[in-house]
Amino acid sequence: MNAKSEVASTGRDTAKLLVAVFLLIGGIALFYLFEEYSLLLRVLGLLAITGGAIAVALQSVPGRNVWDFAVAARTEVRKVVWPSRQETIQTTLIVFAMVLLIGIVLWLFDMMLMAIVRSITG
Repeated sequence: MNAKSEVASTGRDTAKLLVAVFLLIGGIALFYLFEEYSLLLRVLGLLAITGGAIAVALQSVPGRNVWDFAVAARTEVRKVVWPSRQETIQTTLIVFAMVLLIGIVLWLFDMMLMAIVRSITG
């Protein structure tokens, strides 16, 4: 948990986020508008505009909150103890065996119910 105090979002933050959104929309529009230029140049331009939009968005409180969340999530993922290859294979085989077993049980139950319905309906 973070002990940081929450800072309320202001009208400036909303304006910054709107500028970032308009930058992205403008970048996408320019990407398709300058269709006669090479794809590489258009993609590089779009990436530059996207980077600028991200930089503007990170200047706002919600943008910093998203960035802090991403950093915290990355830290938590690094703490995870991932299973070894052998554990993964064993778990996968157990799942396959259980699916097969439950499938057979349900198939037998279905056949039994079908036999009961046939005997009742004639």
